[in-house]
Amino acid sequence: MAKRDFYETLGVSREAGDEELKKSYRKLAMKYHPDRNPDDAAAEVKFKELSEAYGVLSDPQKRDAYNQFGHAAFEGGGGPGAGDFDFRSSFADVFDDLFGDFMGGARRGARRGPARGADLRYNMEVNLEDAFGGKQAKVQAATSVSCDDCSGSGAKEGTKPTICGACGGVGKVRAQQGFFTIERTCPTCQGSGTVIADPCTSCRGSGRVQKDKTLSVNIPAGVEDGTRIRLAGEGEAGARGAPAGDLYIFISVKPHPLFQRDAMNLYCEVPIPMMSATLGGSIDVPTLGGGRARVTIPPGTQSEHQFRLRGKGMPALRGGSKGDMYIQVSVETPVNLNKKQKELLKQFDFLGTKSTSPKSDGFFSKVRDLWEDLKD
Repeated sequence: MAKRDFYETLGVSREAGDEELKKSYRKLAMKYHPDRNPDDAAAEVKFKELSEAYGVLSDPQKRDAYNQFGHAAFEGGGGPGAGDFDFRSSFADVFDDLFGDFMGGARRGARRGPARGADLRYNMEVNLEDAFGGKQAKVQAATSVSCDDCSGSGAKEGTKPTICGACGGVGKVRAQQGFFTIERTCPTCQGSGTVIADPCTSCRGSGRVQKDKTLSVNIPAGVEDGTRIRLAGEGEAGARGAPAGDLYIFISVKPHPLFQRDAMNLYCEVPIPMMSATLGGSIDVPTLGGGRARVTIPPGTQSEHQFRLRGKGMPALRGGSKGDMYIQVSVETPVNLNKKQKELLKQFDFLGTKSTSPKSDGFFSKVRDLWEDLKD
């Protein structure tokens, strides 16, 4: 049976560029790949046709030969380019591009090398004062650090790792299984690309040892719960000289006995005597900066009234502005009165008018009206 035209097989025109060819092949190859169509002989044949067509048209010389002589260019010496079509070797890179996940994900010839060290997490709790002003803190973490005796190479002093002979330093080996080229981690060097004949006695060839490490951390002013601080390269050391991971400091802020925080604003509830609320006065309230602020209480102040102190709240994490502090007063009802005090309050109540307690008088007036309506 005559072979189908390669351009028709890939669904492109003869003027198609390299990107169009690759895009069309990628789409069709994924559709007809045997792994996606198990036990489907027709799909396998289609996949082989696609691969052969792409192998020719993606090579400029083979494509020129095909454009001039058609399929005869690759059939037993029948024209220019005959005999130079290596079906298997032409697709190793294509399979890497399309199916890298199940073939190991590494490109041909890409050197893997030792793995980067793991990232570490450290949880730090600070109080609200520290979050307000910032601080320098010490962090002690048990982690893997580069071995001093071998400078992280894993090889005994005076020696050095050698290129793995099994994979040539790539860290991956390939095996031909019929139509497919399968790639896997090199079992000799475990993917590092090097082997150590004489390992360091201190780290046993790993290039790292366990050690407690103390670091200084700058806690910036304005940090909030969940703020994450990254210390690059301060995580676990990589194996055999590979780059270290990072250390992440996660901040949590302790509850404060006086202040509640909402983003950049602070709230403080302050009890005031009934007479101060009635006659007016002033009170001194604390601020997080360690000072205090004076608040003027106007006569007739009610419970839950808020006073705003501009710029007395939390600083922005990256500087430039500050939030506000809100003082919410709570009028305290007198308790533990002596006889004289009770008499004076009774006298005050006797001399009171509707204007003295307008809210309560207005409420009970409405209640009386409601009861009168119900009687009618």
